[in-house]
Amino acid sequence: MLLKDLINKRKFDKSADRLGPDIPFTHWKLFFKKSMLKLCKKKFKSFSDSSEFRPGAYAVVCSKISIGERVVIRPGTMLFADPRENGAGITIEDDVLIGSCVHFYVGNHNFENPNIPIINQGHTDSQPILLKKGCWVGANVTILPGVEIGENSVVGAGSVVTKSIPSGVVAVGNPAKVI
Repeated sequence: MLLKDLINKRKFDKSADRLGPDIPFTHWKLFFKKSMLKLCKKKFKSFSDSSEFRPGAYAVVCSKISIGERVVIRPGTMLFADPRENGAGITIEDDVLIGSCVHFYVGNHNFENPNIPIINQGHTDSQPILLKKGCWVGANVTILPGVEIGENSVVGAGSVVTKSIPSGVVAVGNPAKVI
């Protein structure tokens, strides 16, 4: 039974529209530049030759995530696109700096009825996330659905971004506000 389970896990890992430590039969490829690039170009909607997806990072629904030039996705970072047919994705333009453990969420749980457990209420419609050229997102930032971070803006470490941030500003806090 163990051998059959391993074979099935390997098949799943190779075909899954995701990357991360929970997908060990492809995750090891992230440790080596050449195999990392080959894997990321296959999995992501677009992925530049000058970018990196480091071991320890997660991407769910890679086929709806675009990564521009000179972008590094660091360990602990989690990118969650929407797997539904018309679900939203994530676009990260060129020269974007992303700290470790940044979380991207294009959707959320419904929580309209307090008499029904949230797990039974389904999900909201997803909204895309866009990080424009040259912005910098500090470590441990959470970016929520529908957010656009403007060109050359900075989001301070630990911030929760609930609304779009204009170009050329610094935003910090929970919720993130321009300072």
